[in-house]
Amino acid sequence: MERDAAQAALDINPELVTSILDRFISTELYRAGFRRAVVGVSGGIDSSVVATLAARALGPDNVLAVTMPYKTSSEATRRDAQTVIEHLGVRSLDVPITESVDAYFRRFPDASRLRLANKCARERMTVLYDQSAAFEGLVLGTSNKSELLLGYGTQYGDLASAVNPVGDLYKTQIYRLAEYLGVPEPILKKPPTGDLWVGQTDEGELGFTYAEVDRLLVLMVDCRWRRAELVEFGFDPQFVDHVAELIRRNHYKRRMPVIAKLSSRTMDCDFRYARDWGT
Repeated sequence: MERDAAQAALDINPELVTSILDRFISTELYRAGFRRAVVGVSGGIDSSVVATLAARALGPDNVLAVTMPYKTSSEATRRDAQTVIEHLGVRSLDVPITESVDAYFRRFPDASRLRLANKCARERMTVLYDQSAAFEGLVLGTSNKSELLLGYGTQYGDLASAVNPVGDLYKTQIYRLAEYLGVPEPILKKPPTGDLWVGQTDEGELGFTYAEVDRLLVLMVDCRWRRAELVEFGFDPQFVDHVAELIRRNHYKRRMPVIAKLSSRTMDCDFRYARDWGT
């Protein structure tokens, strides 16, 4: 086995990926009867890439970028989000969520910061779906493949969307695509963060870097390497087991709710059709 097998598996052709995703966005929206898209723009790399792809596929005037800061959101985050909006020339709307989130937690003053973070994520998604109705556009997802596999996201919060153009790209591949798309330099260089609380970073919370875990994930998931092969390749056995367990226990976030089977044709079990069924 060659030492660069993981990197080879992670290599992408950004021009080809961009072309595919441009068509994917327009095709999926048009098929559903929409010509516009709504994107929650956080100032991070994922939402910046999705907003850029949407602007290319649909035209800037058909994209609504929504910023939804909480009171602990950093000034840098707000600035970076505005930089992306101005860079793309898309429509924008700023909807602070502090008042609504704090009104809820006045009833639960001892709530953990994880509960607060999840509430903020779900509050933002309610804003996006309301603006989806107002703007007559579908909500585009911004969760990448690394996050989806690891369960690093809030169910019915940042994991929710109508269409997700970047869900099959690992985080490190997102950076490669962002460079090609011309995402502003400050966003390329900043540490990945959901800005969930002051000083929070994705990699600090996960306990490993995206560069490390993406090398493992691509061999484990895409190349279907067995545990013994991954360990022989050089991955720490405990790291392999930890990541495999994260993937296993977070599977419920990646599928429809499990439905108790009572009939001969149960949703997502027997009654399963491609998304474009009937078109």
